Amino acid sequence: MRAFGLGLATGVLYFAGTLYWITNVMKQYGGLPPVVAVLVNALLVGYQAFFPAVFAVVVRRLFLAFGERALLTVPFVWVATELGRTYVFGGFPWVLLGYSQATTIPIAQLASLFGVYGVSALVASVSAAAAACAATRVLRVRLQAAGAVAILLAVTAVWGSWRAARAEWTHEGQAVTVGLIQGNGSEAQRRDPAQALSLFQGQLRMTRQAIGAGADLVIWSESALSPYRLEDSPEIAGLVRRVAREGRVPILVGSDEVVRARPDRWYNSAFLMRADGGDGGVYRKMHLVPFGEFVPLKRLLFFIGPLVEAIGSGFDAGTDPTLLPVAGHPVSVAICYEVVYPALVRQFVVGGSELLTTITNDSWFGRTSAPYQHFEQASMRAIEEGRYLVRAANTGITGIVDPYGRVVERSGIFEPALIVGRARFLRTATVYARSGDVFAYASVVVSAGLIGLARRRIQ
Repeated sequence: MRAFGLGLATGVLYFAGTLYWITNVMKQYGGLPPVVAVLVNALLVGYQAFFPAVFAVVVRRLFLAFGERALLTVPFVWVATELGRTYVFGGFPWVLLGYSQATTIPIAQLASLFGVYGVSALVASVSAAAAACAATRVLRVRLQAAGAVAILLAVTAVWGSWRAARAEWTHEGQAVTVGLIQGNGSEAQRRDPAQALSLFQGQLRMTRQAIGAGADLVIWSESALSPYRLEDSPEIAGLVRRVAREGRVPILVGSDEVVRARPDRWYNSAFLMRADGGDGGVYRKMHLVPFGEFVPLKRLLFFIGPLVEAIGSGFDAGTDPTLLPVAGHPVSVAICYEVVYPALVRQFVVGGSELLTTITNDSWFGRTSAPYQHFEQASMRAIEEGRYLVRAANTGITGIVDPYGRVVERSGIFEPALIVGRARFLRTATVYARSGDVFAYASVVVSAGLIGLARRRIQ
């Protein structure tokens, strides 16, 4: 129980410090009383903290069975719990340990082999070595632990630096100039008809500027048309189509979609308008945001309903990883929170995506660390898949990331912004793109096997 308690306390401290902004989202946009908003956030923090608690219990059991050698298992057990956090009860894989290295380019290259989970394992191994040094007075053990991790870090850093410096993929494939539109509309502005129209007109104006600057593809953010819906607002849609047709440039735009059937189906979608103004295709968001677009365990958490109604009225999940054709090249779209799921983005690449795009509306986050967390997690997908990633965010951060995780262009937050920059359509696959989360699932198998062995030893 002591191990569980310490692990839980560690998790609470970590997630309370990284997910604090959710309380304000629930209070300001969900209409929840402050006390209820805090309690709901506490439930989420507690759920997230459960996984470090399980990690601590498992490592403690392995330590009892194998002694100090159990510290060698730490990276595998940690990754196993992160994989659980990604999928259990729908998952919430926000700020996995590996994302701490997103801006440390040489180390982050490890994601091209093993995904973000491989980077998490490397960070966990450093902590395990530090624990080994602190837990033993035997100089030989300390030197072995520190030396092994130092070699591992050095090899990773040297290889990663070489890979990033080589940067061969930044010169392959057909170049494409993208225009990214950051309209900077708050939710309050979107609810006011006059301000909403002004925001829309501003995005049209920036689109014309992007086309004038040579953009081959223009991308608007998630909810860029809100409160309008593309299919139900022919005048609004007609203006966007006209700009695309006059500029001979396709436009990708986020909009809610209602499929009239029995019953009606509501989707958070991305529509592609071709260069001739016609319909180029639609992608429907497959992985919805818990408590934002749907309520998990709805009967138990009935009091969260107002939050979903305020943000999205309750969406249906799309079922197909649809790719959209741009200049003869298949392009993928991850909408908002979807970009933190490595396997989902990989699914697009396996299907043929040559350019990763992601659109989001981060205005809910306010001026907190959340927009920065979101952008850096998106950046890791570029390294994993060996693709350029272009991102259009309503209030920021909008930007372009190259296949090595380097930020080519980026905006600030809560400011109108237009970014016109160069990316490329790429086809070459990384090791991770070909093999997926083999390392992560292998970590689960290794952890389970070690737990079985430990049980025999202790008995």
